[in-house]
Amino acid sequence: MSKEILLTRRQVIRKTVIAFIQFFVLMSSGVAAWLYIKKLPLDNGLLGGVQPPIRDVLNANENVFNKTLSNQHLAKTYPTSMALKKPRVNGDVGIANDFDPTTWSLNITKKNNKTLSLSLADIQQLPKTEICFDFKCIEGWSQITHWGGVKFSDLMKAYNLGSEAASKYVGMATADYDYYVGLDMTSAMHPQTLLCYEMNGKPLPIDHGYPLRLIVPVKYGVKSIKRVGEIYFDDARPDDYWFQRGYDYYLGL
Repeated sequence: MSKEILLTRRQVIRKTVIAFIQFFVLMSSGVAAWLYIKKLPLDNGLLGGVQPPIRDVLNANENVFNKTLSNQHLAKTYPTSMALKKPRVNGDVGIANDFDPTTWSLNITKKNNKTLSLSLADIQQLPKTEICFDFKCIEGWSQITHWGGVKFSDLMKAYNLGSEAASKYVGMATADYDYYVGLDMTSAMHPQTLLCYEMNGKPLPIDHGYPLRLIVPVKYGVKSIKRVGEIYFDDARPDDYWFQRGYDYYLGL
């Protein structure tokens, strides 16, 4: 009996030692791989970005999730009574400078390189759409917010931008180009994507992007650019502020 117990203890000790060895080998391999990747040059040079192996993983994720998005993939909506009265202000890149609303226009560069310039009044003449949804930030917080404006798809249709809508991507930037995003056209034309001029039934506050901002409920908030001044189209990925700083391009939910 004592011999059987002794053998069992030896087996336990042996298995424990083997388990610790395996753990340290795997941990050491993981640390070594991470240190190797960290030493690789960034994919965007001076703009920041991430190391190529990490970017490859992010791109693979985008290829998968991009195929799952459709007009039936809708962000959950809520009664407007649940919307925060004073939503959190987060980020002022591109809207921090002095701003004269009388000089603002939305400039859309068409495929023929001609520019369509729209005033806020032009945009407000289009059918209005409202949405109340849970706005999610890459920092980990979220809040239910209420927005009003025009569907991006309605604006494209109203101004006969069908050939532009056939592009793979749309780029948007603030007037000073300090902040800019790139969107896959499927997300831009999604029925919940709005160019908003209202928050909680009132004109957008300055710090939330007055007079016009983008809202993309199927993506994280960094894609919802404030004070949109420029829109253009391309079949290659347009520049994207946070992509160049190490985040993935798609940023879908």
